[in-house]
Amino acid sequence: MMSGSSRRMHVRTARLLTALTAVLTVTTACGSGQAGPAPGTGAQGGRTDITAAMYPLQWLAERIGGPDAAVTALTKPGVEPHDLELSPIQIAGIERTGLVVYVKGVQPAVDEAVEQHAADRGFDAAALVKTLPPSADGEEGEAESHDVSYDPHVWLDPTRMATIATKLGDRLAEADPAHAKDYRDRAAATVADLTTLDGEMSRGLSTCSSRAIVTSHAAFGYLADRYRLRQIGITGIDPEAEPSPARLAEVAKVAKQEKVTTIFSETLVSPKVAEVLSREIGARTAVLDPVESQPANGDYLSAMRQNLSALKTALGCS
Repeated sequence: MMSGSSRRMHVRTARLLTALTAVLTVTTACGSGQAGPAPGTGAQGGRTDITAAMYPLQWLAERIGGPDAAVTALTKPGVEPHDLELSPIQIAGIERTGLVVYVKGVQPAVDEAVEQHAADRGFDAAALVKTLPPSADGEEGEAESHDVSYDPHVWLDPTRMATIATKLGDRLAEADPAHAKDYRDRAAATVADLTTLDGEMSRGLSTCSSRAIVTSHAAFGYLADRYRLRQIGITGIDPEAEPSPARLAEVAKVAKQEKVTTIFSETLVSPKVAEVLSREIGARTAVLDPVESQPANGDYLSAMRQNLSALKTALGCS
């Protein structure tokens, strides 16, 4: 008779074999009778195969890869990227892809898959820019729930995104010399668009009656740092964290002192806490998009411009 631990091991093994069979079946069905690329070669019909962990990186990869790359997104629109769990098919895709573009510290499942299956093909965007420490907001010890010692939301600063774009263009040019100039040209065009966006945000947020923003969680540290704003997160960098009554009381006190008129909730995160706080201090609510998922209408640039509009209204910018 099996012991409890042996029975659980047997079940896990059976599940693993079932999942592996599914992966092999899909791979064979998609092959049209021809062998696919060897693990790590990352080619689809002569195009560079890129796996993007989440939307802002998908946007960069598609812009810079253009017709010379096939981009696969791991996180579907409307899915909170921090919660992503990879399927066996996605893990198999990471093992075979030419490049995995991700931000270490946002999606633990992706971090683990890259480490185990694509360590030599990982493109960690956070490693390419100067990072900020996690926000001191939130409950004590919350930052320790992440595997990194920095705030990973680097894409919310257009200038950091521009640096990442240039580096991605260089990386793709090295991997695919035949299209090197095209990758670098598209990267330069993307940098130009990001530079224009940065100028708009700098001018739009230069003269405001308030510089304090209260957000559902402390995702906007890079945006605040770039444009000289003060972020007050109801919770820290973990969007799943629940604020204590003491934390809510503390934020309410600071918000009243700063004469905050708007409490920002986010896309993909319940607005309930923001609504409770807004009622407490007599403020209105608005949405500030951390651009972690593809916008329903538009792209990264338009989402950031919508953020600019919301901030200008909330902060009384002229």
